[in-house]
Amino acid sequence: MTDSSPEGRTNTAKKQSQISVILSRFGKKGTIYVSAAALALGAFVGAASFEPNPARAFAQGENVSQGEGMRQKLPSFAPLVKQVKPAVVSIRVKSDAAAKAAFGDDEGGPRGNPFEGSPLERYFGGPGGPRGGFGPWGGAPGGKGGPRQLVTAQGSGFFISPDGYLVTNNHVAQDAVSLEVVMDDGKIYTAKVVGTDPRTDLALLKVDGRTDFPYTKFSHSGAEIGDWVVAMGNPFGLGGTVTAGIVSARGRDIGEGPYDDFIQIDASVNKGNSGGPTFNESGEVIGVNTAIYSPSGGSVGIAFAIPAPTVERVVAALKDKGHVTRGWLGVQIQGLTPELADSLGLKTTAGALVAAPQSGSPAEQAGIKTGDVITEVDGTQVKDGRDLAKKIADIAPGANAKLTVLRDGETKTVDLKIGQLPEKPTQRASLSDDGRTGLNDLGIAVAPAADVSPNDRQGLAVVGVEPGGKAAEAGLAEGDIILRVGDQTVNRPGDLKRALTEAGKSGKKNALALVKRNGDQRFVALPAVS
Repeated sequence: MTDSSPEGRTNTAKKQSQISVILSRFGKKGTIYVSAAALALGAFVGAASFEPNPARAFAQGENVSQGEGMRQKLPSFAPLVKQVKPAVVSIRVKSDAAAKAAFGDDEGGPRGNPFEGSPLERYFGGPGGPRGGFGPWGGAPGGKGGPRQLVTAQGSGFFISPDGYLVTNNHVAQDAVSLEVVMDDGKIYTAKVVGTDPRTDLALLKVDGRTDFPYTKFSHSGAEIGDWVVAMGNPFGLGGTVTAGIVSARGRDIGEGPYDDFIQIDASVNKGNSGGPTFNESGEVIGVNTAIYSPSGGSVGIAFAIPAPTVERVVAALKDKGHVTRGWLGVQIQGLTPELADSLGLKTTAGALVAAPQSGSPAEQAGIKTGDVITEVDGTQVKDGRDLAKKIADIAPGANAKLTVLRDGETKTVDLKIGQLPEKPTQRASLSDDGRTGLNDLGIAVAPAADVSPNDRQGLAVVGVEPGGKAAEAGLAEGDIILRVGDQTVNRPGDLKRALTEAGKSGKKNALALVKRNGDQRFVALPAVS
């Protein structure tokens, strides 16, 4: 139905005028048919106002459409790029082929023979393999049987001081035999490794011979979700490349380690960008590009950067000592799920659950026990296991700390001296599939650990898990060792059934199970039997 009133004709004329503005911006000509929804959209866009932020530190470009004087102002990053780009470098890394085969290239390359254990293994690894070289991809074991081979990889980095200190990723510089820094003007310098920190994936390099290198500064104002950012680096070996986007999330945990606290950005980051900086609008570094999420290996708009405060702390330690020292408590910890909190009789999921204190650790010496929930460190609340790890790591080894602990429903205070985080390899248990006994309600098959694992004398070995079953949903996997359910040890399938039944009779929906996996202990909430 058409509104023929003067007011109606005026409104219609306005909407048509707004549509013509939109179409003119896209260069459309001829007769265009639009719906009522399009009219509404045209009215909305026509009324929108895009004004620049006067606080921005770079100039604003202007894009003026031809239709009816509609103006939309967009940011130009040219002044910012001109200011900081000379400090961003490409890094050429020559490294041992055997090491790269075993540990991967600078951007997630091969980590061993992908055909290991299959009929194709002999064609891609072992003595006499067609690829040559050393390590798991071919050649003689232990590096014998041929000359040493070097591989070349590329990454990115940036100067942080005029005397030649620069930052990149540990996975770029690791196993380097030689490092070359390629400046924006094409000049090439040799760099040396000052120190690396695999736990945060950072490395500090040094170029000698000059005291006037262009350099960048770290941001102390933080990065807010929605802020404009500019990423720079050497994607695919193309040389200095600039991409822009926004901060899309903060505090991301991507499963790389206990200190994950990444900034997520949507600026395009690709293979070779690792170690490059991400800048804010003031030309300050807010993070170091370190990883992407991608099913294809290329950018899909999800990249992760190490926050500037973390980089500054690590770089200062590497420059001073060549390595990073961190506080150490000596506990295996995990976050609390609602199910775990319920099984412990807790009302909230705040805190870090102690799966096990390590032998000889500060925690064990101070009396921390399995099942304790650490809620505060020196009066500051602990959000979860990752938060506890970061708080303890930031305390200097040898310093005193006070922990608030919930144990058996009571709050206790524990005083202890923080130790220094050691570097120890993880011990892994091996299991066979003999002697399995099924627990149909859980969708699980178990056997006495002593019967199937030479490294375990106590507990029940999980030798089969039904996909989609209750045990799988709870997080159990083949190879796990169930050590305890509630306050009862379990060494036979009957022990497990009895403990779950008793939990159900006591009114609990879940029973707290202590499980060991690859040498580490953690708690799992198993559904009780009613």
